[in-house]
Amino acid sequence: MTTQPSLEGSEEYNVLGELLQPCSDDPLTGFFRTGYCAAGPENAAVHIICIETTAEFLTFSKSVGNDLSTPRPEFAFPGLVPGNRWCLVAVRWLQAHEAGMAPRVYLHATNRKVLDLVPLGILKGYALDLN
Repeated sequence: MTTQPSLEGSEEYNVLGELLQPCSDDPLTGFFRTGYCAAGPENAAVHIICIETTAEFLTFSKSVGNDLSTPRPEFAFPGLVPGNRWCLVAVRWLQAHEAGMAPRVYLHATNRKVLDLVPLGILKGYALDLN
């Protein structure tokens, strides 16, 4: 019997204290491109908040120098469209929040490391996956 290697993020925790759920495999997201918003073994990755993109957010992001909508084949990046789920850099989300342009989030797929920057109460106000 062979053991499967763990995916970056599959053993990390979300903001709700549960095992981190995948954010997206189409497009494949995460710093490690595993589908998870993983911080990694050294907590070095900062693409830790799972968002759902909107046209408004993509326009805002491009206006502040973070063009997420233009494909970049040299980086295997297809470009995002409204409705995509994506692991966003935490400080970028906070920047959008402060500008009133933050996208909604999936808490079950958002890494608990984001709580070092953004309080859970604020994130819950943007949650797409709470009842």
